[in-house]
Amino acid sequence: MIEDDYDSPWKEALENYLAECLALLFPEVHADIDWERGYEFLDKELQQAMADADLGPRVVDKLVRVWRRGGGETWVLVHLEVQSQEVPHFAERMFIYYYRLFDRYHRPVASLAILGDEHPRWRPHQFEQALWNCQVQFVFPIVKLLDYRMQVFALETNRNPFAAILLAHLGAQQTRGDATERLAAKFAVLRRLYDLGYNHREILRLYRLIDWLMRLPPGLERRLLSEMEQFEEVRRMPYVTSAERIGIEKGIQQGLEQGLEQGLEQGLEQGRREGLLAGLELALRLKFGTAAEEILPEIRQLTDPAVIQAIYAQLAAASTVEVVRRLYRR
Repeated sequence: MIEDDYDSPWKEALENYLAECLALLFPEVHADIDWERGYEFLDKELQQAMADADLGPRVVDKLVRVWRRGGGETWVLVHLEVQSQEVPHFAERMFIYYYRLFDRYHRPVASLAILGDEHPRWRPHQFEQALWNCQVQFVFPIVKLLDYRMQVFALETNRNPFAAILLAHLGAQQTRGDATERLAAKFAVLRRLYDLGYNHREILRLYRLIDWLMRLPPGLERRLLSEMEQFEEVRRMPYVTSAERIGIEKGIQQGLEQGLEQGLEQGLEQGRREGLLAGLELALRLKFGTAAEEILPEIRQLTDPAVIQAIYAQLAAASTVEVVRRLYRR
Protein backbone atom coordinates (compact mmCIF):
# COMPACT_ATOMS: atom_id res chain seq x y z
CA MET A 1 0.00 0.00 0.00
CA ILE A 2 1.26 3.47 -0.86
CA GLU A 3 2.37 5.47 2.18
CA ASP A 4 -0.01 8.34 2.90
CA ASP A 5 1.15 11.94 2.88
CA TYR A 6 -1.09 14.30 4.86
CA ASP A 7 1.22 17.25 5.45
CA SER A 8 1.96 18.31 1.88
CA PRO A 9 -1.65 18.40 0.62
CA TRP A 10 -2.78 20.14 3.81
CA LYS A 11 -0.21 22.87 3.29
CA GLU A 12 -1.45 23.45 -0.25
CA ALA A 13 -5.08 23.24 0.91
CA LEU A 14 -4.54 26.05 3.40
CA GLU A 15 -2.83 28.18 0.80
CA ASN A 16 -5.65 27.69 -1.71
CA TYR A 17 -8.67 27.62 0.60
CA LEU A 18 -7.81 29.65 3.70
CA ALA A 19 -11.15 31.47 3.93
CA GLU A 20 -13.11 28.28 3.29
CA CYS A 21 -11.07 26.42 5.92
CA LEU A 22 -11.77 29.02 8.60
CA ALA A 23 -15.44 29.24 7.62
CA LEU A 24 -15.87 25.50 8.15
CA LEU A 25 -13.59 24.87 11.13
CA PHE A 26 -13.36 28.22 12.94
CA PRO A 27 -16.52 30.12 11.92
CA GLU A 28 -16.19 32.79 14.62
CA VAL A 29 -12.71 33.66 13.39
CA HIS A 30 -13.87 33.73 9.79
CA ALA A 31 -16.78 36.04 10.64
CA ASP A 32 -14.49 38.61 12.26
CA ILE A 33 -12.05 38.90 9.33
CA ASP A 34 -12.52 41.51 6.62
CA TRP A 35 -11.94 39.24 3.63
CA GLU A 36 -12.49 42.08 1.16
CA ARG A 37 -9.20 43.59 2.29
CA GLY A 38 -7.37 40.41 1.43
CA TYR A 39 -4.74 38.65 3.49
CA GLU A 40 -1.04 37.92 3.31
CA PHE A 41 0.87 34.74 4.12
CA LEU A 42 4.01 35.44 6.13
CA ASP A 43 5.79 32.11 5.79
CA LYS A 44 9.24 33.66 5.52
CA GLU A 45 8.60 35.80 8.58
CA LEU A 46 7.39 32.74 10.50
CA GLN A 47 10.58 30.87 9.65
CA GLN A 48 12.68 33.81 10.79
CA ALA A 49 10.78 34.13 14.07
CA MET A 50 11.26 30.42 14.82
CA ALA A 51 14.71 29.97 13.28
CA ASP A 52 16.55 29.02 16.48
CA ALA A 53 13.67 27.21 18.19
CA ASP A 54 14.22 23.47 18.57
CA LEU A 55 10.64 22.35 17.92
CA GLY A 56 11.22 19.39 15.64
CA PRO A 57 9.78 19.04 12.12
CA ARG A 58 7.19 21.70 11.30
CA VAL A 59 5.61 21.04 7.92
CA VAL A 60 2.15 22.57 8.09
CA ASP A 61 2.25 25.82 9.97
CA LYS A 62 1.03 29.05 8.41
CA LEU A 63 1.20 32.65 9.54
CA VAL A 64 -1.33 35.01 7.98
CA ARG A 65 -1.82 38.74 8.29
CA VAL A 66 -5.50 39.67 8.18
CA TRP A 67 -7.64 42.73 8.89
CA ARG A 68 -10.55 42.62 11.30
CA ARG A 69 -13.98 43.95 10.47
CA GLY A 70 -14.91 47.40 11.72
CA GLY A 71 -12.61 49.60 9.67
CA GLY A 72 -9.36 51.23 10.60
CA GLU A 73 -5.89 49.93 9.91
CA THR A 74 -5.83 47.28 12.62
CA TRP A 75 -4.34 44.04 11.42
CA VAL A 76 -3.72 40.88 13.41
CA LEU A 77 -1.86 37.62 12.96
CA VAL A 78 -3.39 34.17 12.60
CA HIS A 79 -1.04 31.29 13.31
CA LEU A 80 -2.59 28.09 11.96
CA GLU A 81 -1.04 24.73 12.79
CA VAL A 82 -2.08 21.36 11.32
CA GLN A 83 -0.84 18.35 13.26
CA SER A 84 -1.51 14.93 11.71
CA GLN A 85 0.32 12.82 14.31
CA GLU A 86 0.23 12.82 18.10
CA VAL A 87 3.38 14.46 19.43
CA PRO A 88 4.56 15.36 22.93
CA HIS A 89 4.72 18.96 24.14
CA PHE A 90 2.41 20.21 21.40
CA ALA A 91 0.76 22.81 23.65
CA GLU A 92 4.17 24.12 24.70
CA ARG A 93 5.13 24.42 21.05
CA MET A 94 2.02 26.46 20.33
CA PHE A 95 2.89 28.75 23.27
CA ILE A 96 6.42 29.28 21.93
CA TYR A 97 4.98 30.26 18.57
CA TYR A 98 2.61 32.67 20.27
CA TYR A 99 5.06 34.56 22.43
CA ARG A 100 7.72 34.76 19.73
CA LEU A 101 5.26 36.19 17.23
CA PHE A 102 3.89 38.66 19.74
CA ASP A 103 7.38 39.74 20.74
CA ARG A 104 8.38 40.22 17.11
CA TYR A 105 5.30 42.10 15.88
CA HIS A 106 3.56 43.46 19.00
CA ARG A 107 0.24 42.68 17.35
CA PRO A 108 -2.63 40.50 18.57
CA VAL A 109 -2.01 36.86 17.66
CA ALA A 110 -4.61 34.11 17.30
CA SER A 111 -3.16 30.59 17.46
CA LEU A 112 -5.41 27.90 15.99
CA ALA A 113 -4.73 24.17 15.83
CA ILE A 114 -6.19 21.52 13.53
CA LEU A 115 -5.61 18.03 14.93
CA GLY A 116 -5.73 15.49 12.12
CA ASP A 117 -4.40 12.49 14.05
CA GLU A 118 -6.27 9.29 14.90
CA HIS A 119 -6.14 9.41 18.72
CA PRO A 120 -9.55 10.48 20.09
CA ARG A 121 -8.28 11.43 23.55
CA TRP A 122 -5.36 13.56 22.40
CA ARG A 123 -6.69 17.11 22.56
CA PRO A 124 -3.97 19.51 23.72
CA HIS A 125 -5.45 22.98 24.06
CA GLN A 126 -3.55 24.81 26.80
CA PHE A 127 -0.10 25.33 28.26
CA GLU A 128 0.48 26.29 31.89
CA GLN A 129 3.60 27.29 33.78
CA ALA A 130 3.83 28.44 37.38
CA LEU A 131 6.50 29.26 39.93
CA TRP A 132 5.59 30.66 43.34
CA ASN A 133 3.16 33.47 42.58
CA CYS A 134 4.17 33.81 38.94
CA GLN A 135 1.84 31.97 36.56
CA VAL A 136 1.05 31.89 32.86
CA GLN A 137 -1.82 30.09 31.16
CA PHE A 138 -2.08 29.91 27.39
CA VAL A 139 -5.31 28.54 25.87
CA PHE A 140 -5.82 28.06 22.15
CA PRO A 141 -8.76 26.78 20.04
CA ILE A 142 -8.49 23.34 18.50
CA VAL A 143 -10.52 21.39 15.96
CA LYS A 144 -10.34 17.59 16.09
CA LEU A 145 -10.99 16.18 12.64
CA LEU A 146 -11.96 12.79 14.05
CA ASP A 147 -15.09 14.43 15.47
CA TYR A 148 -16.32 14.99 11.91
CA ARG A 149 -16.71 11.24 11.41
CA MET A 150 -20.04 11.71 13.15
CA GLN A 151 -20.95 14.50 10.73
CA VAL A 152 -20.23 12.86 7.40
CA PHE A 153 -23.68 13.56 5.98
CA ALA A 154 -23.35 17.24 6.85
CA LEU A 155 -19.97 17.34 5.11
CA GLU A 156 -21.31 15.52 2.05
CA THR A 157 -24.06 18.11 1.61
CA ASN A 158 -21.90 21.13 2.41
CA ARG A 159 -20.79 23.03 -0.68
CA ASN A 160 -17.79 24.55 1.08
CA PRO A 161 -14.86 23.06 -0.87
CA PHE A 162 -12.98 22.43 2.35
CA ALA A 163 -15.64 19.87 3.26
CA ALA A 164 -14.34 17.75 0.36
CA ILE A 165 -10.81 18.01 1.74
CA LEU A 166 -12.01 16.86 5.17
CA LEU A 167 -13.87 13.94 3.61
CA ALA A 168 -10.73 12.95 1.71
CA HIS A 169 -8.59 13.18 4.86
CA LEU A 170 -11.02 11.10 6.91
CA GLY A 171 -11.52 8.64 4.06
CA ALA A 172 -7.77 8.15 3.71
CA GLN A 173 -7.46 7.36 7.41
CA GLN A 174 -10.40 4.96 7.46
CA THR A 175 -9.19 3.02 4.40
CA ARG A 176 -5.50 2.81 5.26
CA GLY A 177 -4.37 -0.70 4.39
CA ASP A 178 -7.40 -1.44 2.21
CA ALA A 179 -6.83 -0.07 -1.27
CA THR A 180 -10.10 -1.44 -2.63
CA GLU A 181 -12.10 0.34 0.07
CA ARG A 182 -10.16 3.50 -0.64
CA LEU A 183 -11.02 3.24 -4.32
CA ALA A 184 -14.73 3.25 -3.43
CA ALA A 185 -14.32 6.07 -0.91
CA LYS A 186 -12.33 8.20 -3.35
CA PHE A 187 -14.91 7.71 -6.07
CA ALA A 188 -17.64 8.78 -3.63
CA VAL A 189 -15.76 11.97 -2.70
CA LEU A 190 -15.21 12.85 -6.35
CA ARG A 191 -18.78 12.05 -7.36
CA ARG A 192 -20.01 14.38 -4.63
CA LEU A 193 -18.32 17.32 -6.39
CA TYR A 194 -20.46 16.72 -9.47
CA ASP A 195 -23.61 16.22 -7.40
CA LEU A 196 -23.10 19.61 -5.72
CA GLY A 197 -22.67 21.37 -9.05
CA TYR A 198 -18.98 22.27 -8.96
CA ASN A 199 -17.73 23.61 -12.28
CA HIS A 200 -14.83 22.34 -14.38
CA ARG A 201 -12.12 24.44 -12.80
CA GLU A 202 -13.34 23.86 -9.24
CA ILE A 203 -13.35 20.09 -9.71
CA LEU A 204 -9.86 19.96 -11.21
CA ARG A 205 -8.51 22.19 -8.45
CA LEU A 206 -9.96 19.95 -5.74
CA TYR A 207 -9.10 16.76 -7.60
CA ARG A 208 -5.38 17.45 -7.15
CA LEU A 209 -5.76 17.63 -3.36
CA ILE A 210 -8.15 14.67 -3.10
CA ASP A 211 -5.86 12.59 -5.28
CA TRP A 212 -2.92 13.56 -3.08
CA LEU A 213 -4.66 12.65 0.17
CA MET A 214 -6.31 9.44 -1.06
CA ARG A 215 -3.46 7.92 -3.02
CA LEU A 216 -3.98 4.58 -4.76
CA PRO A 217 -1.63 2.02 -6.33
CA PRO A 218 -1.24 2.68 -10.09
CA GLY A 219 -3.52 -0.21 -11.10
CA LEU A 220 -6.39 0.95 -8.91
CA GLU A 221 -5.81 4.55 -9.93
CA ARG A 222 -6.35 3.55 -13.56
CA ARG A 223 -9.48 1.64 -12.50
CA LEU A 224 -10.75 4.75 -10.73
CA LEU A 225 -10.21 6.86 -13.83
CA SER A 226 -12.06 4.27 -15.89
CA GLU A 227 -15.02 4.36 -13.49
CA MET A 228 -14.92 8.15 -13.48
CA GLU A 229 -14.95 8.16 -17.27
CA GLN A 230 -18.11 6.04 -17.32
CA PHE A 231 -19.70 8.30 -14.73
CA GLU A 232 -18.71 11.42 -16.66
CA GLU A 233 -20.14 10.04 -19.88
CA VAL A 234 -23.52 9.77 -18.17
CA ARG A 235 -23.22 13.29 -16.78
CA ARG A 236 -21.65 14.60 -19.99
CA MET A 237 -19.00 16.32 -17.88
CA PRO A 238 -15.55 14.92 -18.78
CA TYR A 239 -13.59 16.78 -16.12
CA VAL A 240 -11.33 14.44 -14.18
CA THR A 241 -10.75 11.82 -16.85
CA SER A 242 -10.13 14.42 -19.53
CA ALA A 243 -7.62 16.05 -17.18
CA GLU A 244 -5.86 12.71 -16.79
CA ARG A 245 -5.70 12.05 -20.52
CA ILE A 246 -4.67 15.55 -21.42
CA GLY A 247 -2.24 15.70 -18.55
CA ILE A 248 -0.38 12.61 -19.71
CA GLU A 249 -0.80 12.85 -23.47
CA LYS A 250 -1.59 16.51 -24.21
CA GLY A 251 -0.54 18.50 -21.16
CA ILE A 252 0.30 21.59 -23.19
CA GLN A 253 -3.23 21.87 -24.58
CA GLN A 254 -4.75 21.58 -21.10
CA GLY A 255 -2.59 24.44 -19.94
CA LEU A 256 -3.47 26.53 -22.97
CA GLU A 257 -7.19 26.03 -22.36
CA GLN A 258 -6.83 27.02 -18.73
CA GLY A 259 -4.85 30.09 -19.70
CA LEU A 260 -7.38 31.11 -22.34
CA GLU A 261 -10.17 30.83 -19.79
CA GLN A 262 -8.32 33.34 -17.63
CA GLY A 263 -8.23 35.70 -20.59
CA LEU A 264 -4.83 37.19 -19.85
CA GLU A 265 -1.42 36.63 -21.37
CA GLN A 266 0.03 36.04 -17.93
CA GLY A 267 -2.75 33.61 -17.13
CA LEU A 268 -2.05 31.78 -20.38
CA GLU A 269 1.55 31.12 -19.47
CA GLN A 270 0.73 30.23 -15.87
CA GLY A 271 -2.13 27.98 -16.90
CA ARG A 272 0.08 26.24 -19.45
CA ARG A 273 2.69 25.55 -16.78
CA GLU A 274 0.14 24.35 -14.23
CA GLY A 275 -1.52 22.05 -16.72
CA LEU A 276 1.81 20.53 -17.65
CA LEU A 277 2.91 20.07 -14.05
CA ALA A 278 -0.38 18.50 -12.96
CA GLY A 279 -0.26 15.99 -15.79
CA LEU A 280 3.44 15.27 -15.32
CA GLU A 281 2.96 14.60 -11.61
CA LEU A 282 0.18 12.11 -12.32
CA ALA A 283 2.23 10.47 -15.08
CA LEU A 284 5.21 10.07 -12.74
CA ARG A 285 3.05 8.50 -10.05
CA LEU A 286 1.46 6.08 -12.49
CA LYS A 287 4.86 5.07 -13.89
CA PHE A 288 7.02 4.92 -10.75
CA GLY A 289 4.55 4.62 -7.85
CA THR A 290 5.99 5.65 -4.47
CA ALA A 291 9.44 6.19 -5.99
CA ALA A 292 8.07 9.30 -7.72
CA GLU A 293 7.82 11.06 -4.34
CA GLU A 294 11.60 11.44 -4.38
CA ILE A 295 11.52 13.99 -7.19
CA LEU A 296 8.01 15.51 -7.03
CA PRO A 297 9.12 18.45 -4.82
CA GLU A 298 11.76 19.29 -7.44
CA ILE A 299 9.30 18.84 -10.32
CA ARG A 300 6.86 21.31 -8.75
CA GLN A 301 9.57 23.97 -8.74
CA LEU A 302 10.08 23.82 -12.52
CA THR A 303 9.08 27.08 -14.19
CA ASP A 304 10.00 26.60 -17.85
CA PRO A 305 7.20 24.89 -19.83
CA ALA A 306 9.76 23.82 -22.43
CA VAL A 307 11.66 21.81 -19.80
CA ILE A 308 8.45 20.18 -18.57
CA GLN A 309 7.51 19.36 -22.15
CA ALA A 310 10.94 17.80 -22.73
CA ILE A 311 10.46 15.54 -19.71
CA TYR A 312 7.10 14.44 -21.14
CA ALA A 313 8.72 13.57 -24.45
CA GLN A 314 11.32 11.32 -22.81
CA LEU A 315 9.32 9.92 -19.90
CA ALA A 316 8.34 6.70 -21.64
CA ALA A 317 12.00 5.75 -22.07
CA ALA A 318 13.03 6.70 -18.52
CA SER A 319 13.62 3.59 -16.42
CA THR A 320 14.13 5.27 -13.02
CA VAL A 321 13.38 8.57 -11.30
CA GLU A 322 17.10 9.34 -11.38
CA VAL A 323 16.95 9.25 -15.18
CA VAL A 324 14.08 11.75 -15.02
CA ARG A 325 16.06 13.96 -12.63
CA ARG A 326 18.92 14.15 -15.12
CA LEU A 327 16.49 15.47 -17.72
CA TYR A 328 15.89 18.73 -15.86
CA ARG A 329 19.26 19.08 -14.12
CA ARG A 330 21.47 18.96 -17.16
